[in-house]
Amino acid sequence: MVEPTRNIHHAATRIRQLDDAAINRIAAGEVVERPASAVKELVENALDAGASRIEVAYADGGKTLIRVTDDGHGIAADDLPLALSRHATSKIDGSDLLNIHSFGFRGEALPSLGAVGRLSLMSRAKGSSEAAEIRVAGGQLDPVRPAALPRGTVVTLRDLFHATPARLKFLRSDRAEAQAIGDVVRRLAMAEPHVGFTLTDVSGGGEGRSLLRLDPAQGELFDVLATRLTRLLGRDFSANALRIDAEREGLRLTGFAALPTYSRGSAVTQYLFVNGRPVRDRLLLGALRVAYRDFLSRDRHPAAVLNVICDPQRVDVNVHPAKAEVRFRDPGLARGLIVSGLRHALAEAGHRASTTVAGSALGAMRPEGAAPAARIYQMDRAGFGAAHPARTWQAPDRAGLPAAGSAPGLAPDLAAAELAPTDAPGFAETAAPSARAEETAPDPQAQALPLGAARAQLHENYIVAQTETGMVIVDQHAAHERLVYERLKRQMQQNGVASQTLLIPEIVELSEDDVGRLLDFAPELARFGLVCDAFGGGAIAVRETPAILGQVDAAGLIRDIADELADLGDSGSLAARLEAILSRVACHGSIRSGRRMRAEEMNALLREMEATPHSGQCNHGRPTYVELRLADIERLFGRA
Repeated sequence: MVEPTRNIHHAATRIRQLDDAAINRIAAGEVVERPASAVKELVENALDAGASRIEVAYADGGKTLIRVTDDGHGIAADDLPLALSRHATSKIDGSDLLNIHSFGFRGEALPSLGAVGRLSLMSRAKGSSEAAEIRVAGGQLDPVRPAALPRGTVVTLRDLFHATPARLKFLRSDRAEAQAIGDVVRRLAMAEPHVGFTLTDVSGGGEGRSLLRLDPAQGELFDVLATRLTRLLGRDFSANALRIDAEREGLRLTGFAALPTYSRGSAVTQYLFVNGRPVRDRLLLGALRVAYRDFLSRDRHPAAVLNVICDPQRVDVNVHPAKAEVRFRDPGLARGLIVSGLRHALAEAGHRASTTVAGSALGAMRPEGAAPAARIYQMDRAGFGAAHPARTWQAPDRAGLPAAGSAPGLAPDLAAAELAPTDAPGFAETAAPSARAEETAPDPQAQALPLGAARAQLHENYIVAQTETGMVIVDQHAAHERLVYERLKRQMQQNGVASQTLLIPEIVELSEDDVGRLLDFAPELARFGLVCDAFGGGAIAVRETPAILGQVDAAGLIRDIADELADLGDSGSLAARLEAILSRVACHGSIRSGRRMRAEEMNALLREMEATPHSGQCNHGRPTYVELRLADIERLFGRA
């Protein structure tokens, strides 16, 4: 192992004051990490100046050129040298560092950029008869001189890090840096939907290539935000996003969050803001993950654009050099608002599933064979993954079906439908595909309901229902699994969690800080069947554990909870474990694949799905049904 070299002075040395150029280069190392950091600081300055339109241009991933033009109120000629001085700002007076209403406030960005690159600042103050320009390179300022500019400000940064060439070695490729710039502009465009943005790549000279053009929008906040998100995230997100507007004790949560069935493979579609400031805060990201924990598997991530609005006095934005993290005065309140606000919106969505599910299903259907008059379309299971090999199916002889009108009445509820399961083999064991139609008179009232009236069962697993506008295909096992799971959760909330007393209490050694946090959280743990108390010094005695968990590693569970309390101020480990058990119970207690269902049973399942929140996705986030509009079906057959 090679020991790192350090400049250790064994003899006493004099302490010396660094010059301004060195100080600015050190500050730039914190503020300007890469070209995207420079773009962020400059665009935020433009927003603070009241700009209604902002143009961003760059070359070579921002390494050789970054130019930001705005139509804001501008800077007076006399103030230009001061604007390039450290800790000089017009946004605060320094008396209260918590009452901050602007993006910037430290006065570090422009001098830091001037210390590591070649910076030109051209501006015309509102009401001024002429514009002025000042230039700085490597920390050396040139005199202010007249310039031609109709209004606003133009900041041009060339040769970023030319004064600190070692930093250039740590930059990524031009393409990667350009993507980071695009992400910064998109985030700020989401934060300010009333402001117009353009992004242009001028690498190679000329007018360049336009990458983004967003016009300023007018109107109510949610309407203009929805329009802006449609442009930035696509129509699919807007079509599957729920409006979020929740408030608790002076904190407000606004934005849009997508349905669980519109989940992503990574967290790239998670945009969080505090008072309109883009942040990447662990507390907020953790709360978002907890809100969707009951609906998504670990490898899926929710999509959301959320803004926490509060009095600036209740949040400290001065805890990170790039202001990417914040600290709430009451972090538990902020976390609880996000979790409860999102879960309430998801519950109100009821059985709704993502529209992209139908698109995936239609995309998975493709012609098999060459016969022009009759083509067979094959769809993979639930519209996901690769299509199964094409298989033909044969309807049972009509004589084997019940006579019209002979079907018994609808079952009073799904509980009756769960009795006396048949001996049909499981889905994987089914010898041959089958389809069974229900000879029941069409029910106009049932067809008018969201999930329609059951008309057939395919492969003893899929219910086909007819609606007024098309058809619905339901995975009976996945749907009933979700219904049973929601029922078990309601029972747990109403009756509490039964606990089992340990014959010998388990003693868990912890730090005194962890013990204190656990004892403060003990009433909440007791509600979930985990009873513990102090055992003197740095130890906790676990006396009861949730009975449903069976034999449990109490020490490991306590340590996991203690770690979460230390990290986030709250813990969901125990609740997550209990919900995982209930999910497994629901899986084993639900209607199995391969079970033949009568018409009244299928309709009872559809009605309970309509009445149960979250029934549009199974316990793992996959859809429980696919809805196909009649127009989409007609297009498959070339009739549109």
